[in-house]
Amino acid sequence: MIKPSLHSSSGINWRHALLLFIVLGSLALMLSMQPFGQNPDYHDFADRRAFFGIPNFFDAISNIPFLLVGIAGLRFCLGNRLMSYRPAWITFFAGVAIVSAGSAWYHLNPNNDTLVWDRLPMTIAFMGLLVALLAEYVNARLGRFLLVPAILAGLSSVIYWHWFDDLRFYVWIQFMPLLIVPILMALFRPKYSHQSLLPVALSFYILAKLLEAYDREVFAFTQGLFSGHSLKHLMSALGCYSVLMMLKMRKPLEVSPNPDA
Repeated sequence: MIKPSLHSSSGINWRHALLLFIVLGSLALMLSMQPFGQNPDYHDFADRRAFFGIPNFFDAISNIPFLLVGIAGLRFCLGNRLMSYRPAWITFFAGVAIVSAGSAWYHLNPNNDTLVWDRLPMTIAFMGLLVALLAEYVNARLGRFLLVPAILAGLSSVIYWHWFDDLRFYVWIQFMPLLIVPILMALFRPKYSHQSLLPVALSFYILAKLLEAYDREVFAFTQGLFSGHSLKHLMSALGCYSVLMMLKMRKPLEVSPNPDA
């Protein structure tokens, strides 16, 4: 007599259904809100100091860690041909590396037009991370089928905001992958070790958003040494570095023979 599996199709289906409900439900909730545009005050950063002829020097130069982490991640992924879901991870680190140029360009002359070049690579990184985690936790086929549509959706969210001054879709693109991280970890078994570094990366990003929100307060607290926005770049880069450390340190775990479990 065949014993029923603990990972029956019904168990798998409800997890998939719940995950899909959260993704689509969060999108529906965001789109149900009134359209909102970019606040012009967003471009009014606390630290406007110029050095070596570079305006907004520290907000611009603090993007260098993104380049370093992005290059290190690309070297690791490209040099590890046995790495699972490699295209999605390459997309993530490529986006991180390009963010350094896009964000620096924006901070040289902050306005909505230059902000586009900051946000476009950010969405590439967000979508690469999202698809990589979906492939690892849910089903490997998602990595093959979702990567290109996800990247196009991310880029479209920035273009839509710039044309129609409506941030709803972009905000969802930015925060939905962060929402998905703890949900994936709660619903699905990990296939690799050192997954605890994912919440560490998420914590760094949350801290980065708080520093961004309190840009002037941090600048005043440090007596004009560092602004919240400059530190935001460093915290975000540390979050990306945590992901890289996870990939370098992790080992395959014994998983259920069911590929969807």
